[in-house]
Amino acid sequence: MADESRRGLIDTNIVILRDWIAFDDLPGEVAISCVTLAELSAGPHLVRGDDPTARRERARRVAVLQRAENEFDPLVFDAPAARVLGQLSGAVVTAGRTPRHRPADLQIAATAVAHRLPLYPTNPRDYLGLSSWLSVVAVARPQHAL
Repeated sequence: MADESRRGLIDTNIVILRDWIAFDDLPGEVAISCVTLAELSAGPHLVRGDDPTARRERARRVAVLQRAENEFDPLVFDAPAARVLGQLSGAVVTAGRTPRHRPADLQIAATAVAHRLPLYPTNPRDYLGLSSWLSVVAVARPQHAL
């Protein structure tokens, strides 16, 4: 059940899937990182082709971006978050993983740490090795989404 008094940072996948995610699985007040906005901005440009399926997917991604731009004032990835990113990269290496594969995930995690917020993803495995730095609240990925 959602804690109405609690604030949390939602991961990019939550923004994309939020129409299918149970409201009670999210905090009472949600925030996004500007890194999420960057990922959403890149999304339409990553769709290849000009067939009807590609055009529909591109339009869907633009709609998700525009909705996020309208509904959120993203938290910045600033100097404090950048310093945390360095420490999180070290924690990931200590956990036997590489920080190079998902730089945006680490930037989002660093934003959450810098703003002292829990992070809500549907893919908590992306944040393995960071539990001493970050509270990750796993959200079930909807079966019927996209």
